[in-house]
Amino acid sequence: MSAPYILVVDDEPDIRDLVMEILEDEGYSVAIAENAAAAREARRAQRPDLILLDIWMPDTDGITLLKEWSEGDHLPCPVIMMSGHGTVETAVEATRLGAYDFIEKPLSMAKMLLTIERALEADRLARENQNLRRQQRTVSEPVGRNTAACTGFAAHASLARDPDATCVVLPADHVIGDE
Repeated sequence: MSAPYILVVDDEPDIRDLVMEILEDEGYSVAIAENAAAAREARRAQRPDLILLDIWMPDTDGITLLKEWSEGDHLPCPVIMMSGHGTVETAVEATRLGAYDFIEKPLSMAKMLLTIERALEADRLARENQNLRRQQRTVSEPVGRNTAACTGFAAHASLARDPDATCVVLPADHVIGDE
């Protein structure tokens, strides 16, 4: 399995470089972007597994970029917002738009790494759940071997295929096999 690909979007070069260095040391594949235009291009070039997004940037702020990316049904990957000037309202707005979490600068590297691990795991579990739901099959044959139940099921199935059949609902105390 390849290393998770993380896009770090921050207008401060020292923060970008430090975060990139730490994430690479932790085994992640990392791309950096210094503004919204570079972030859009990096995201188009390769779908990230996670985005670390600064809120306050000179050209387009992170909230606007988050809104842009979340315009579909949902974000294609977890986004963790970062800010040294964030307010509770900003954090609430970011999470309302789909951000996984909000971390404050100066960054605690331990907290950042833990948040990244949790976001990637939550995303992996959500995708696994979606795949399992798509693969889920409806049971179309009886599971047991009870002759009466199998006969009843076969009769029900043939009636279900008959467009002229009338549907009858039986109370639970009249179900085949409940002797």
